[in-house]
Amino acid sequence: MTAANKITLTRIGLIPAFVWLAWAYGRSFAGGQPMESYRFGAITLFLLAACTDGIDGFVARQFHQESRLGAILDPIADKGLVAAALIVLAASGWPQSLPFWFPCAVIGRDLVLGIGFTALARMIERVDVHPSLTGKIATVFQLTSIAWVLFRIPRFSSTLVIIATFLTLFSGIGYVLDGLRQLRARGSRL
Repeated sequence: MTAANKITLTRIGLIPAFVWLAWAYGRSFAGGQPMESYRFGAITLFLLAACTDGIDGFVARQFHQESRLGAILDPIADKGLVAAALIVLAASGWPQSLPFWFPCAVIGRDLVLGIGFTALARMIERVDVHPSLTGKIATVFQLTSIAWVLFRIPRFSSTLVIIATFLTLFSGIGYVLDGLRQLRARGSRL
């Protein structure tokens, strides 16, 4: 296993600890006695996990450790962190929560892409995942929007969420079109 893949697995491992701390803070806030140590712990783990996203990609490229496993694990880690954060922040009583449609757009897009990937993999032998720049930028804006809630910064929050939503949906369309291109290209060779 490559170092880049180990970093990605570490990010996946941080998700449950982040969820527990974020949930505990949300419940303590809703109960009228916010435990700020839980919030700071959640922030720390979230930022650490978010930073490893760039680090694993850098390590993979710099040390020629790009792999098919990494191409599969990295989006799982990204989507897992974002989905877990969106769900726990919406369901646990956090103050200054995100609008309901934002988690719906992000998680909905990822579900559509996951179902599409599975269907495409059944139709053609190999599906190539081509991470797009728009998808990477969308992830950065999603993570930033979540960090704004964690830090309880109201300024520019709505703008970040709108940009993140637009980029999320736009990148989703790009991935769907890429899947259709692969289906047409490989389908014509069958």
